[in-house]
Amino acid sequence: MKRNQLGWNEFLNKAFIEYEEQGYTVGRVMLEHKRLYRVETDHGDCLAEVSGKYRFEAVAREDYPAVGDWVVLSERQEEGKATIHALLPRFSKFSRKAAGLTTEEQIVAANVDTVFLVQSLNYDFNPRRLERYLVMAWESGSNPVVVLTKSDLCEDIPGKIAEVEAVAFGVPIHAVSVKAETGLEELASYFAEGKTVALLGSSGAGKSTLTNYLLGEEKQLIQEVRSDDDKGKHTTTYRELYMLPTGGLVLDTPGMRELQLWEADGAIGHSFQDIEELAEQCYFRDCKHANEPKCAVQGAIEEGTLDAGRYQSYVKLQRELAFLERKNDKRAQLAEKEKWKKITAGVRGGKKK
Repeated sequence: MKRNQLGWNEFLNKAFIEYEEQGYTVGRVMLEHKRLYRVETDHGDCLAEVSGKYRFEAVAREDYPAVGDWVVLSERQEEGKATIHALLPRFSKFSRKAAGLTTEEQIVAANVDTVFLVQSLNYDFNPRRLERYLVMAWESGSNPVVVLTKSDLCEDIPGKIAEVEAVAFGVPIHAVSVKAETGLEELASYFAEGKTVALLGSSGAGKSTLTNYLLGEEKQLIQEVRSDDDKGKHTTTYRELYMLPTGGLVLDTPGMRELQLWEADGAIGHSFQDIEELAEQCYFRDCKHANEPKCAVQGAIEEGTLDAGRYQSYVKLQRELAFLERKNDKRAQLAEKEKWKKITAGVRGGKKK
């Protein structure tokens, strides 16, 4: 397997030079399962795990490899196994706060060129949820594309596209149907050789159906959505990166019930540029857009040129980021403490010898 087919580029090549001089090889993580990784290398695929030193030096969950990552390896080709010694820098990553009460980053997809934000044109269609996905996609460093599936079930496709255009400024939008085989040819341009596309969306949105279509075979199990509300079951239970027969790679992901922000300060302005441009027109520079006179934001809501739901979504995301920033400050302090604890323990262990 040639590296350029797997997405190798000059950015990664520069980062790998020092390791290559030491005799290591490199591979891309195609599947992760409980800290075991299926990695594709120049010699084929192998099962890999991180070294003891790697595990010792890793402070947080995001320090470990994720699907799409490039890792530095020592291979045991006769066994079909390898040891991971280092992680090459990521040129993009789609992250969210891990589900639950802990403040921890979960990397959903790494080293991705394009993110397909998938929503179906039935009960799954939700512009407010799409706003959240867009913020996180812009923050990831990948290019977002909105893919509206199950277009054969929608009676007003232009109306739905107009709703998406109102929240996804300048983002390509494609309405497709695998069942009716319409609109799919427009997606081919994103899958050039070595380019990686991640599919993100809720359960039942049609990600696995689209993956199977792109692969030309039934790789992913598909289950029917519930008839009462069109909500999907979790068909895909893990992230996996596939090579397409026509070139390019596709990363299918499980449906996400929770999509909490991780970092998105700059992306908020990108996704909500209409609101931020209005805010600059407010009479008071520190306008809170509540009861202040001559507030351009509230004026636009009253005139109907700004949707009140969109503004509330903007406020909610801002509050979420502020809360996360406070939590992350405490987390950073604990991580620093843990790092020095490990260093101290290593020094003590060395003295005993």
